[in-house]
Amino acid sequence: MLRRENFIEFVPDLSERRVIDLGCGEGRNTRLFAMRGARMTGIDLSPGLIQAARAAETAKPLGIDYHLGSFADLKQFPNESFDAAVSTMAFMDGPGFPEAAHAVYRVLQPGGALYFSVIHPCFCPCGARWVTDSDGRVEGKLVTNYWLDRPYIEKWRFSRSAEATDPFAIWYFPYRMEDYINSLCEAGFRISRIREPRPTEEMVRECTGLQRERDHVPIFLYIAAAKPCRR
Repeated sequence: MLRRENFIEFVPDLSERRVIDLGCGEGRNTRLFAMRGARMTGIDLSPGLIQAARAAETAKPLGIDYHLGSFADLKQFPNESFDAAVSTMAFMDGPGFPEAAHAVYRVLQPGGALYFSVIHPCFCPCGARWVTDSDGRVEGKLVTNYWLDRPYIEKWRFSRSAEATDPFAIWYFPYRMEDYINSLCEAGFRISRIREPRPTEEMVRECTGLQRERDHVPIFLYIAAAKPCRR
């Protein structure tokens, strides 16, 4: 929750703006933006997640329109359909970020902007791990395989408790910092700002597991990029 709130605060007020959520999943973040006043559309490649998102919209309507499809082409939408685009922790889960950057640029109005969050490509590549001393104190993070080019799978659980569900697999597509920055620039975007969110002391008090991120390296990267206005 703390990390999601960090990204929500990174995005400016989108009230009454037409906004597309790229890789919307089950629509949790799409709904958060809708509750803040944005006119939301969501797209995801998973039929099951889109079904869950539509069910949530039926149960509590917020005016969100969900589409099954890829954020790498956005072929369902005409040029300049949206005022802004958001994506929360989705781009590193799919191939073709350069194609996605071009697709988003096409469907944005001039002056529109893209805001997205991803796992930090510099500090969280495949195989990276925290390093501890003999007393178990975290000393830093060992980064490996930054140049890896092939996709890989990681297995996750929603909780570490004994009641946790079975692990589920997630595909990751290893992008480097230059892949994100250059793809946006080549599509025509102007990068307006980035953020490497650092947990606050208050966040650490609520979740002690965030202490290592506060002390050493970020694990998330936020980027804001704008489509230039017409002259």
